[in-house]
Amino acid sequence: MRWTLKPKPEPKQIEELLKVLKVDGLVAQLLIQRGITTYDEAKKFFRPELSDLHDPFLMKDMDLAVARIEKAMANDENILVYGDYDVDGTTSVALVSSYLLQHYPNVATYIPDRYDEGYGISFKGIDFAEDNEFSLIIALDCGVKAIDKVTYAKEKSIDFIICDHHRPGDQLPDAIAVLDPKRDDCSYPYDELCGCGVGFKLVQALAVNIGKTIDDLISYLDLVATAIGADIVPITGENRVLAYFGLQVINSNPRIGFKAIIDQIKKKELTITDVVFIIAPRINAAGRMKHGQHAVNLLIETNLEKAEVIAKEIEQFNFDRRNLDQEITAEALVQITENKEEKRFTSVVYKETWHKGVIGIVASRLTETYYRPTLVFTKSGDKLAASARSVKGFDVYNALHACAAHIEQFGGHKYAAGLTLLEDQFEGFKNQFEKVVSDTIDPQLLIPEIKVDAIIPLNQINPKLLRILKQFAPFGPGNMAPVFMAENLKDTGYAKGVGEDEKHLKISVTQNGSQPIGGIGFNLGDKLPHIKNGKTFSAAFSIEENEWNGNIYLQLKLRDIK
Repeated sequence: MRWTLKPKPEPKQIEELLKVLKVDGLVAQLLIQRGITTYDEAKKFFRPELSDLHDPFLMKDMDLAVARIEKAMANDENILVYGDYDVDGTTSVALVSSYLLQHYPNVATYIPDRYDEGYGISFKGIDFAEDNEFSLIIALDCGVKAIDKVTYAKEKSIDFIICDHHRPGDQLPDAIAVLDPKRDDCSYPYDELCGCGVGFKLVQALAVNIGKTIDDLISYLDLVATAIGADIVPITGENRVLAYFGLQVINSNPRIGFKAIIDQIKKKELTITDVVFIIAPRINAAGRMKHGQHAVNLLIETNLEKAEVIAKEIEQFNFDRRNLDQEITAEALVQITENKEEKRFTSVVYKETWHKGVIGIVASRLTETYYRPTLVFTKSGDKLAASARSVKGFDVYNALHACAAHIEQFGGHKYAAGLTLLEDQFEGFKNQFEKVVSDTIDPQLLIPEIKVDAIIPLNQINPKLLRILKQFAPFGPGNMAPVFMAENLKDTGYAKGVGEDEKHLKISVTQNGSQPIGGIGFNLGDKLPHIKNGKTFSAAFSIEENEWNGNIYLQLKLRDIK
């Protein structure tokens, strides 16, 4: 791994922040590195307020969307709330449908079948709307590129409101309203909302129009925080406010569906990391293994006993998903090594029997192993479908765009995307993708990077520092947990490999005779020989609390050792 030390701010900048905040130099440095240079910015960072959220009507087409929904309610029309089958989509559908049902009865939900219909708006979904006399579809976390589908619906006198956060194409669908902060002509102040975030802004606008305030919508923020974490959007600006208050709801008064999951895992206080790695995979598992509607049913359920039954089913889906993803990952790794693909700039693997529901997870695992832009293909009907994942700093969406001649359909983000193509396009696509990546990627990006915030002595690590660092949370893209580096460390003789196959590293270190401090490094067991026998070394780490036998103590969470 390559370690990159972030530039230290100018001493004058640090001094000015020290004066107004009364914090030490290290904390001032960490804040400035996050773009926080004034008292007001620091106040917003440490004490987010719901009043910091933007006026939803600043979003292009919001007035049109609200007017059309109010018209539908006034005319007793049937409204279909339609969303993608992943966490962002299902939380969006749960949020918007449950809000509308509080005020109006003629509302139903629709999640496309991952295997039968694929990603986004489908012709089958529109036919369902026609057959069941829905005249308005609110599409969430999808739709901004569904030009032909929206035209098809219009021919059937079905209107669309699209709430999306993916990049639009050159043309927008002919919908009543297209809410997407990434539209070139949208001047909304924050364009990094997830799909559920855009859905929340729609609900906020509807609430404003009937005299409600943001305080009336707090109970929906557990859904928004979960989508923010799962969709890996930046936890900055408006997302930070929504995640901050959403986590409070999850930990103090979660909806019944979340309570059913949390009761199963028996964890007290959930962080955004827990939401990403504990709650989100379970919600996702429904759409991966069975149908996304199971997740919506859990998230809108108000009876705890019924929710517990659904949560138990979803737990089984998640167990099955884990087994499948391990099995497919192992097969894909064999394919890469046997075909000598580890010498390429990209990893592109394919097997027609791989389960479509887990290829995105497998792509992430392969990216972690070989650290390069990765695509995992499987057969889907008469086409091939793939999930793409990228490495930090490389835009896989743009790379796919450069291969458009070999692709039927694609969409997504900078670091994660999906596509379909015809089987006879596969080899041409694979070769073109390798060429595009090899011609455009900086080779440095193929080595995982650790960004180090500051070099610190071990004696600076104390409970007070950790208390302040905890207030930097919630962490995520744009506000990662601070990573430090310490030099001239020595093992106290305690270092050992732990866990299965001793693949993790447990250490106790001192620096120039300082008090020893413990550390744990997951998947760093192979570093043990580099620190034994009195060798000095450097470590990159974050600081955390560890509880053992009822005692709480500080430890280093090791990222790497050199």
